[in-house]
Amino acid sequence: MLHEQPRLHATQSVLVQIDVDGGRLEGQLAIPPQAIGLVVFAHGSGSSRHSPRNKLVARTLRENARAATLLVDLLTGAEDQLDQRTGELRFDIPFLADRVSTVCDWTRQDFRTRRLPLGLFGASTGAAAALLAAAREPDRIAAVVSRGGRPDLAGAGALAEVVAPTLLVVGGDDTVVLDLNRSAKRAMTSAECRLEVVLGASHLFEEPGTLDEAARLSAEWFARFLGR
Repeated sequence: MLHEQPRLHATQSVLVQIDVDGGRLEGQLAIPPQAIGLVVFAHGSGSSRHSPRNKLVARTLRENARAATLLVDLLTGAEDQLDQRTGELRFDIPFLADRVSTVCDWTRQDFRTRRLPLGLFGASTGAAAALLAAAREPDRIAAVVSRGGRPDLAGAGALAEVVAPTLLVVGGDDTVVLDLNRSAKRAMTSAECRLEVVLGASHLFEEPGTLDEAARLSAEWFARFLGR
């Protein structure tokens, strides 16, 4: 069940910095009134917290599921410059999963977020990083959503260890990724896992209405599992 956002107070939105070896990660934390939980976004290859697609999903989560959101860069400025030249970090799933875990550690220490149940939202390669992080720390993650993700890159062994309820949202026209998600779903033997196919959507959900549908499905999932 989705929750109607209370109108008594405005959403709090602040820029945050998270220390890591070699620098800092930057993120945008937004907390709606009476938040039921917090969703950390793991961006896909070559993307950042400024991704318009993830910003649309985050807004839907805040408005429809009453979930706080943290859109965060998983690379420091220097690492991003290196990755723009070489592409070597965007597919380093264990490295990115470590960064997701570091961000989760930060949320457990910050006074604004430490009491909120934690969910992960991953797109493209970020979905693999989110699922690997969830497999490593099964007691910390309440729910995971993958949009147009590559969960297969987390590895079948890690997928079998994920216990957080997981939603896989894939475009119906993204046939190769759809097959990979079907295989990943079969590997997720320890978690409640659902595959939702958005008809007419390609990999980036650029077709009219398809991203809105993916965001709606994500909001329903987090409302169900963060709010219980």
